[in-house]
Amino acid sequence: MGDGRLQKMDVDYSSTVDELIPLVKQLAQASDAISTGSLLEVMVEVLAEGGQWEQLNKHLEMMTKKRNQLKQQAVTKMVQKALTYLDATPSEETKLALIASLRNVTEGKASLFAVLYSCIQIYVEVERARLTKELARIKESHGEIDEAASVLQELQVETFGSMEKKEKVEFMLEQIRLGLAKKDYIRTQIISRKISPKFFTDGAHEDLKLKYYHLMIELNLQDDQYLNISKHYWEVYNTNSIQQDEAKRLLASFELVEICYQQTSFHTLIFGREMLKAFTTHELLRWDTFRDRYGSVLHVETDAFSIEKYPERAEKRWEDLHSRLTEHNIRVVAEYYTKIRLQRMAELLDLDIEKAEKYLSEMVVNKTVIAKIDRLEGVVHFTETKTPTEILNDWSYNTRSLMTLINQATHLINKERVLHAM
Repeated sequence: MGDGRLQKMDVDYSSTVDELIPLVKQLAQASDAISTGSLLEVMVEVLAEGGQWEQLNKHLEMMTKKRNQLKQQAVTKMVQKALTYLDATPSEETKLALIASLRNVTEGKASLFAVLYSCIQIYVEVERARLTKELARIKESHGEIDEAASVLQELQVETFGSMEKKEKVEFMLEQIRLGLAKKDYIRTQIISRKISPKFFTDGAHEDLKLKYYHLMIELNLQDDQYLNISKHYWEVYNTNSIQQDEAKRLLASFELVEICYQQTSFHTLIFGREMLKAFTTHELLRWDTFRDRYGSVLHVETDAFSIEKYPERAEKRWEDLHSRLTEHNIRVVAEYYTKIRLQRMAELLDLDIEKAEKYLSEMVVNKTVIAKIDRLEGVVHFTETKTPTEILNDWSYNTRSLMTLINQATHLINKERVLHAM
């Protein structure tokens, strides 16, 4: 050009690449996998550098159809070389076309070569997983959440032997995140069980640990699994980075502490401690009193009971809290009573007899308390379950006590006979 700038000329390299195809066939027939792979890489490089993306896609699929002639290592090198040009595509449409071609090339390839070349480790499965992850990212950016989740969840990365453990966990965490966004909670629960919590014991994986437990908290909130949620929060709390942040906060100045006292979160924390103390004290709790004291705080200042955030589940969680309080009261009654009338127990629980019996029956089935209900007499017997050893010891003690009493009675009878004989 007249201004001194250089312009890249449009050259059609298709003919050049076509001339290399017979050479590829000759090398493949000679079982020269290294040279075949290098030549396939050159073909990919020539087409990609020349901007011949459509021709590149066609040649990728054409070369893979000759997989009976080509060695597995050669095809793998071709796929890996094509992956390096994924970010060099001029447009998203071109990128999607290249991803589709590479996914078609690698589809079913792992299982085929696992049979034909069982002694050779297969690396294409990792590339296919990364391609799928990128495709899911693009679909998600377009708002296609369901399609992104479906595409990503079709891969069973836990079976990929050539993928590193950390990358597997990152991939499965992404599957969980998209599953939650899709609201496919059953499949998400299945995927979450494939991740072992032991993986997060390594301090180098703290970021993945926090991401995992936050996703699990969100998942368990959908099923109201409160015990699991508390365990997940405990694991988050025990993370080194969280502990370090807390230590810095505790070492803050007096002015910062004064500000914390005025903040809503600190106010909620105090109420949380009071609630915890109430549930761990062996005293009966009145639901009306409990609701008046903590109801407004829980509904307004916590997400779990927020009607705005969880309009469908907030009321259900409030009912579950009432159930937990009733169960606490039943445990207190079982601790202080060995026998109590069902009507009296219902009065202590602020329930009618039918509901009181229902809650008690559920706790007996769950083995939370040991009790027997005499419906004819309307009496509840709280008994403790004893081990066979304890039962045997009680029997032995009772037998020994009985024989001692019999011996004493026999001795007194003989004494009286002797006195009367005199």
